[in-house]
Amino acid sequence: MPQSFRLAQQADLPSIEEIYNSTIASRKVTADTEPQSVASRQAWFEQHQNPKRPLYVLEQAGEVIAWLSFSDFYGRPAYQHSAEISLYLAESQRGKGLGSKLLIEAESLAKKLGIEILLAFIFSHNTPSLQLFEKLAYQPWGQLPDVARMDQQDFSLTILGKPLT
Repeated sequence: MPQSFRLAQQADLPSIEEIYNSTIASRKVTADTEPQSVASRQAWFEQHQNPKRPLYVLEQAGEVIAWLSFSDFYGRPAYQHSAEISLYLAESQRGKGLGSKLLIEAESLAKKLGIEILLAFIFSHNTPSLQLFEKLAYQPWGQLPDVARMDQQDFSLTILGKPLT
């Protein structure tokens, strides 16, 4: 089935949020512990209307099935050549190789945006995401031990990086 990759529009925000919220219960993907509302994510969406830090969606049969975004890393001028990447897939699309395809596409887009280094912040117990990024030559650049607490349990965060030059 044909897929369309494009910049996200306001009308996509409910689907983006639905995909995001589908990851919360696993306690493997995001540090949010409760589902987020579309309204609560509006400011985040507007930040990604920046042409240097865009938000993209992948659409299939008129339905958003995945999204990815680039965000500032640390928000200071000296870091503008680096960006954090976030990648989320609808539950029905996970484990089918779509993540790899999107990450490869993201790297190509990042270069066009002037991004030279991509960073991924992944919970250390999120084996599928770690394997995805490591498969595409992202290297572990650090770990923040027990920085997140969810359900009275501490979780570590792994930082992966990849120079695109």
